Amino acid sequence: MRYGPGLLEEILRRTDIVQLVGRRVKLTRKGRVLWGCCPFHKEKSPSFKVENERRSYHCFGCGAGGDAFKWLMEMDGLSFPEAVERLAGEAGVELPKWSPDDEAREQKKKTLYDVIELACQFFEDRLRSRAGTAAQDYLRMRGLDGEAAGRFRLGYAPSGNALKDHLTGKNVPLDDMIAAGLVRPGDENRGPRDFFFDRLMFPISDPRGRIIAFGGRGLSPDAKPKYINTGETSLFSKGHLLYNFHTARPAALKAQSIVVAEGYMDVIALVRAGFEAAVAPLGTALTEDQLHLLWRVAPEPVLAFDGDDAGLRAATRAARLALPHLKPGHSLRFVFLPQGEDPDSLLRRTGPAAMHRLLEDAAPLATVLWRVETEGRDFTTPERRAGLERALGEIVASIKDGTIADYYRRDFDSRVFEAFKRRKPRRRDASPGPKEGYRRRNTTNSSYNAGGEPAVSAAVRNSLIARSGRGAARPRKEMELAALLYAHPTLAADHAETLARLPFSEPSLDRFRHELLNLAASGGRLEMGRVEDHLLRSGMAELAARLARLANGEIALANPGGDADGEDFVARWQAAAAQLRELAELDLERAQAFERFRNEASEESWREAHTLLERRTSRRE
Repeated sequence: MRYGPGLLEEILRRTDIVQLVGRRVKLTRKGRVLWGCCPFHKEKSPSFKVENERRSYHCFGCGAGGDAFKWLMEMDGLSFPEAVERLAGEAGVELPKWSPDDEAREQKKKTLYDVIELACQFFEDRLRSRAGTAAQDYLRMRGLDGEAAGRFRLGYAPSGNALKDHLTGKNVPLDDMIAAGLVRPGDENRGPRDFFFDRLMFPISDPRGRIIAFGGRGLSPDAKPKYINTGETSLFSKGHLLYNFHTARPAALKAQSIVVAEGYMDVIALVRAGFEAAVAPLGTALTEDQLHLLWRVAPEPVLAFDGDDAGLRAATRAARLALPHLKPGHSLRFVFLPQGEDPDSLLRRTGPAAMHRLLEDAAPLATVLWRVETEGRDFTTPERRAGLERALGEIVASIKDGTIADYYRRDFDSRVFEAFKRRKPRRRDASPGPKEGYRRRNTTNSSYNAGGEPAVSAAVRNSLIARSGRGAARPRKEMELAALLYAHPTLAADHAETLARLPFSEPSLDRFRHELLNLAASGGRLEMGRVEDHLLRSGMAELAARLARLANGEIALANPGGDADGEDFVARWQAAAAQLRELAELDLERAQAFERFRNEASEESWREAHTLLERRTSRRE
């Protein structure tokens, strides 16, 4: 049922979001705003604010935010209607009564739930009977006993029209059997007949735990297809649900982790081995709806695939699917099992320990994307390397969140740098093989060349080492940004998200940034005097004095006659913020250049590093 905006607004108005969020997060009041450590990502200093006045929460660190409905959907994995119903009940808001058509549709659904439950009970009973001997043998062969079958409500669908006849005896109308997906309608050649026959049955529940469909595995060698699911019905759409999600959800919310396997038996094996938060798609590749369902209960679901080409293709599809939907703190991780293994076979062969190790070492999404684009490929020509960079650029372009796209761009740039810049020094009497130039060098005496002479002089090494540390540009730029904020603190309110993401490396300036964001979020007037008083009370008098000197001297002189509230300050702030981000990337390049030289200490690595450092230094410092 659709709820009108007036009703939703009334529910939010009556909901104390501070109290709601405070059940999960320790909050501290500062003015009209309460602050705490964000529950969506790990942080040590609070950047997560909650306001009753705005009836919202927001994290300046990862960008998570929303209203009370969004909070329940994110924290408890509820659907939007479920969140509305829960908050309405707590707030004492009566939801509108349904129209006769709504009532008729709901009654029809209730009827179908009852019909499917009758079918589930019938399948369970048949599994325990003599008719289910083949299914019982199959389960024993897979290491499952009666307790496991009962826990997951496994069953057996006999041949013929046994289910149809059973439901008819229970006075279930044929139309309801067809609407529930249990019976195929008749045609000109055959009458109505059971949808499932001679199959091991896996009940599929909705997020509330109600059985709404079945998956069936054929038991005869020539069964086609091996697995089949209930067709689309008013209750069931296989692209919107996950097997075992109802029972996995509480465990996933508690552990903030969930494992996605490929099939029913894998999930059952994982759960029985202690991995309670385990689910599987329903015979299809992962869909967008299933992805969002996973993110409701865990920030980084782990997808477990077979370690063959098919597994890598499935991982690639899932990775590509996720890219446009990535948001701060939400991603995917991947596990590739040993060749010829799936979770069920691995657990039966080695026990839970090996699976634990695999899950702990799950690969990040960026690593899998890099592997897909590079594994087994030859990049010995400039054109092929350019093609790789173009493919990586297309991946970045598909990410809608600008901040995440920027981090992926940096990550890929770093990987390309490592793959193609760390070149093995050439021997004078030999030419490298086709791939030699792109292998990492691992040597225990890299300070000497092949003839035993020093590869580079001590003076050269000391010069480069001295230059490879962080230059003065970044600390100066950080101080410039802080002084601009000190002189014009309304920037903190107008550009809060940009400020929250700036890569401050100086701890005192990072703390200054957080204090200023707190002041901005408290709703009070932002001015230099108030900022100074706040810093003094916070034990940051020395920093306040330094910033005051800059703001009243160097910063002010840079804008003679300028208005502190004018656009010049805003433009300078934006330019300085962009320059700081660029300098942070430069620090990474310098570190890589130094590390390469330290490992190789060759003339070639020295020339590359020296050229980079000199060029970058002269341009930016």
